[in-house]
Amino acid sequence: MFRGSRSFHRWVRLVMGSTRVVCAPVARAGSRRALEQLALAARYSPLRHAVGAASLGLALLAADYVFNEKRFFKAAQTGNVQEIRKQIEAAGDGVADMRHPLGWTALMAAAANDQPGAVRELLRLGARPDMRERYAGASSAASLAGLHPLEALQRREDEFCGSMNARASFLGWTALHYAALADSASCARELLEHGADPTARDHAGRRPLHYARDPSPARDLILEHTRRWEDAAAAAAAEERRRFPLEQRLKQFIVGQQVAIETVAAAVRRKENGWADEEHPLVFLFLGSSGIGKTELAKQLARYMHRDDPAAFIRLDMSEYQEKHEVAKLIGAPPGYVGHEEGGQLTRALARRADAVVLFDEVDKAHPDVLTVLLQLFDEGRLTDGKGKLIECKNAIFVMTSNLAADEIAQYGLQLRREAELRAAHRTRPQLTDMPKEKVDKKPPAADSEGEREDPEETLEVSRHFKDGVVRPILKKHFGRDEFLGRINEIVYFLPFSRQELLTLVNMELKLWAEKAKSRHDVELRWEGGVLGALADGYDVHYGARSIKHEVERRVVNQIALAAERGALARGCGVLLSERGGRVQLAVRAARGHDYEPLDLAAL
Repeated sequence: MFRGSRSFHRWVRLVMGSTRVVCAPVARAGSRRALEQLALAARYSPLRHAVGAASLGLALLAADYVFNEKRFFKAAQTGNVQEIRKQIEAAGDGVADMRHPLGWTALMAAAANDQPGAVRELLRLGARPDMRERYAGASSAASLAGLHPLEALQRREDEFCGSMNARASFLGWTALHYAALADSASCARELLEHGADPTARDHAGRRPLHYARDPSPARDLILEHTRRWEDAAAAAAAEERRRFPLEQRLKQFIVGQQVAIETVAAAVRRKENGWADEEHPLVFLFLGSSGIGKTELAKQLARYMHRDDPAAFIRLDMSEYQEKHEVAKLIGAPPGYVGHEEGGQLTRALARRADAVVLFDEVDKAHPDVLTVLLQLFDEGRLTDGKGKLIECKNAIFVMTSNLAADEIAQYGLQLRREAELRAAHRTRPQLTDMPKEKVDKKPPAADSEGEREDPEETLEVSRHFKDGVVRPILKKHFGRDEFLGRINEIVYFLPFSRQELLTLVNMELKLWAEKAKSRHDVELRWEGGVLGALADGYDVHYGARSIKHEVERRVVNQIALAAERGALARGCGVLLSERGGRVQLAVRAARGHDYEPLDLAAL
């Protein structure tokens, strides 16, 4: 007799004539315990052979109600909806998204084998349509699963889909990618109606539309939904950028450099809104001292443009391309040479994301032949890799950084700072000539320090004379070609930090160390205002923010580490930083104390 509960017991009776031989309760998922009970009964029964036969039949019946991973994936592969429902019911919630040991899901197997009924049932039972494939080829999958590559190859063909290349990598694919490759309009429709993302990219940067046949109903369906998603995403991005402009985002992460931020934001806005040359990519050259925000600005630009997608930011250190033969490392080796199949670092990345933000760090260190490749890239917006494949990247944004003319820019920036300070002092100086005598005798009102902080600093503009007369000759002498400089849309100048910006940098660095001290050692770190000025005095114009970082480590972190080593600082303590005569001193508060006691490290 069968009951409808998951925890029901099946009574197996074996009757010979009127004699009841065995009566054993069996749990639905507990066939092992049932067999043990039958074996125990068999020891005292004269009908051992009958009990053995009953045990075998019982095991077969109980197996129908125990989750079987292999049968589950096979049911998805063959479209056995009833078996899928039965297996998920036996296993409970969450099994619809279970992964095969080699990386795929049942939904992917159903889509790859054109089984719309299985796709529909899996989605109904909770399968997520945008899960990503982890199968990266037989060798890689075998290594992760602890199998021989031939075994992984055979299992992929038998347990997933025999019509697909089991040696190829399908890393990052979704079920919709497989439906497109299988040319299954029915599966694609089921997936799209359940919210599958048609703009999702695999590890190679390709969308499902890339794998659809042309023409085909599946392609038309995916194309229609892709356009809808793109239009919705573009509208959402436009609204977000209207409410949260690029300048505002960049100023949250970049200290100072107002002119540089505004220059980059204006150029990007022209490109996005269709007021730029669509036949060429956008190219920047960032000039200035080390540690002044050039690389960070490129990173934040990529985060803003592509919503924190790591594949949308490509960074290449051009100091690795100082030799002529290293052009092959950039675009890929030609046929017949070692590494031909691997492709180039730049071409592989652009093939995955043709609209990425690409940073060529320290471009002045690259070999001239590498610059020739970049010239083609900047001029035509496309690049041919070592395999002869053409990569279109007109929507990419290319950023080059360089320390060329860094000293000249730093000295010019310091001069601009001094001139701005003199103008500010002249504006605040009392005018005595035309003032009435009673007002001359009065002292000017004291300046409000808070008001001074709120007053915006004067924006420093780099003059045309300095750009053309000082910087451009240096660039032309190094790069040796006008056409290379002519393809740069904007040369962006990064000037030294002002005094207020230095205080901001010091405060940010101390906050960072305060967070580390609290999370790692349960130590509270605080500081007085004079400490900021003392640490800001360690600024080196040639090393930018890095000099501030090193100054905090040398004058603050070293003392705290020494105090902890000598037992003067335990968990739960507090540290107060103060400034005396230009030196940073420590005071320590005990774990349960209230007052800070000055700490003499020399006496410890």
